[in-house]
Amino acid sequence: MTPAAGPRPRIAPDHGWGIAAVLASALSFGAMAIFARRAYASGVDTTTLLALRFGIAAIAMAALVAVRGVALPRGRVLGGLVVLGALGYGGQAFTFFTALTLAPAGVVALLLYLHPALVALLAAGFLHERLTRWKLAALVLALLGMTLTVAPALAGGAGAASPAGIAFGVAAAAIYAVYIVTGTRLGRHAAPLAMAAVVIASAAVVFVVAAAWRGPRWPQDAGGWAAVAAIALVSTVAAITLFFAGLERIGPVRASTLSTVEPLFTVALAALVLGETIAPVQLAGGGLILGAVVLLARAAR
Repeated sequence: MTPAAGPRPRIAPDHGWGIAAVLASALSFGAMAIFARRAYASGVDTTTLLALRFGIAAIAMAALVAVRGVALPRGRVLGGLVVLGALGYGGQAFTFFTALTLAPAGVVALLLYLHPALVALLAAGFLHERLTRWKLAALVLALLGMTLTVAPALAGGAGAASPAGIAFGVAAAAIYAVYIVTGTRLGRHAAPLAMAAVVIASAAVVFVVAAAWRGPRWPQDAGGWAAVAAIALVSTVAAITLFFAGLERIGPVRASTLSTVEPLFTVALAALVLGETIAPVQLAGGGLILGAVVLLARAAR
């Protein structure tokens, strides 16, 4: 879940390192749901968890920007990124983490990957991109995949989830799609790392203020604090940095295609670490959703 859509990257020859970086990024992002479950088990609430996540990540990103000497955007671009982080990325994070308290981590991760199909629809409406037959086919696949993923979850049994959990999962995908389309425009005027730093810092301010107003609920054991630190440093800072490193070397089409393994990592880790099970029909639905992402990547080619 990269928090900033960067401008046109240069393609470097070191494709092997680029592929490894994107896969490592996907694994880091995919593990976030597992870390979140451990953090919740320690007594932390969603607002405090996100305040800690974005607060720690903002400090780390500020240090990274300073070390690399990246210039921060100014003026209207800076203002747009602040709003994007506070409302867009903050809203997406809140709905995603809330969904994790109401539905299996694997189901939530698969639903989040509806966002590329939603981006295609929004881009056609607001960025005037042509809705080709490849994109239409991807939209049909994504809709069918969502149906297969959601139906067993609501019916009970393996991969069961509450209607609210499904709703928050779909909302996370929808907000992320709006965020990406908006970030695409702003990304033409700012470096990706600078965008990520501003977006994360803006989200941090929102959740720190909210946690202070409501009263924080801190993790009650060392394992919970370790999980929070892992969400901030592994699944946010390291994941973003690795994705941008891979993006520079293999380009956006390959990077976006490779990143579709993220929910598969989440499903596998949820089964191994949390003992979650997902019905075969849900896995088939997830496969259709990821197939839609691959089709969209081919269309972008």
